[in-house]
Amino acid sequence: MSTQSPDEGPRGPQGRFADDLVGLDPADPEAKAFAEHLDRIERQRPGFTVEGYLDGVRDFAESANRASGHRRLMAVLVVALILLGVLVTVWFALGDILGALL
Repeated sequence: MSTQSPDEGPRGPQGRFADDLVGLDPADPEAKAFAEHLDRIERQRPGFTVEGYLDGVRDFAESANRASGHRRLMAVLVVALILLGVLVTVWFALGDILGALL
């Protein structure tokens, strides 16, 4: 016979990932990190909206901050190439605008 009262409910992890976290200590930092990882994987974002794109950028920035070594270097290189492309585009656009005005 169980010592739990009927209104107490089952013990263990509760919430969205209760089935995945059975047997893990909810206070353990590694279990928390695993639950956060599952949340990032299964998160549904609005597609083709500004909010969806910004969520993607935020996820990229967070993962780049967690990375180290070669992966972090590659993330910095991707960001540098994107910024270089933006600067070149702005430079040519300003040249065209000034050429049209003068």
